[in-house]
Amino acid sequence: MNPEYEVFAIRYATRDGRRKNNFIGGDAHDAPMPMDYFVWLVRGPERSFVVDTGFGAEVAAKRGRTLLRTPAEGLALLDVDAATVRDVVITHLHYDHVGTFESFPAARFHLQDDEMAYATGRHMRHRQFNHGYEVDEVVGMVRMVYKDRVAFHDGTAELAPGLSVHRIGGHTHGLQCVRVHTRRGWVVLASDASHYYEHFEKRRVFTTMFNVGEAVDGYATLERLADSPRHIVPGHDPLVMQRYPAPSAALDGIAVRLDVAPLD
Repeated sequence: MNPEYEVFAIRYATRDGRRKNNFIGGDAHDAPMPMDYFVWLVRGPERSFVVDTGFGAEVAAKRGRTLLRTPAEGLALLDVDAATVRDVVITHLHYDHVGTFESFPAARFHLQDDEMAYATGRHMRHRQFNHGYEVDEVVGMVRMVYKDRVAFHDGTAELAPGLSVHRIGGHTHGLQCVRVHTRRGWVVLASDASHYYEHFEKRRVFTTMFNVGEAVDGYATLERLADSPRHIVPGHDPLVMQRYPAPSAALDGIAVRLDVAPLD
């Protein structure tokens, strides 16, 4: 029997945005559409995982993002010391998902083969593909390879009973999602396989995209892996903070529980 994990989304940064910037082809209703930035904690009875490592103050200033707290500070509010974390899933190597990886000195990083090949390969000659990456962070992850601290996966892999990764592609060539068994069933952390609920619900795609076909096919994969569409958690939607309860009053607006049913 699979264990039941607790799952948390931790909001560490935010920025303003417009609808036209979040959909290929723009949007007829160019209203505000802000973006939140999350890391995720998957806590089990025997083993815990952190999913992604966000970004820090330097990159926030460089890219005009509002940093609310470092990912390590957010995890500490849930009694997790980043320095002792043993397993980190990196959904892809964009700056907002792999930055601050140095804050996890004991961790092994779980990454798709395709993502490392993409981030270090020929497509990075082109601005439309490389703008989401920070070169120093990609090089830093290559250094982790040489220290035997990267576990590579090719497609689908079970990392522990009740927790698996699944290559989606689309947004980047090696993007992966995370499937977790919880007390409410199978929850899927989509990461950037669906930035917003509206992407997978309406089969629309985000503007930064390597393979549109894989992205659209990926929405069906998310739905197949999750117990229902209500079990899919998008990677950047501020609605996540509204639809799920905080673990405590002190963490209101900072973190929410994803292993319980949505409030709506």
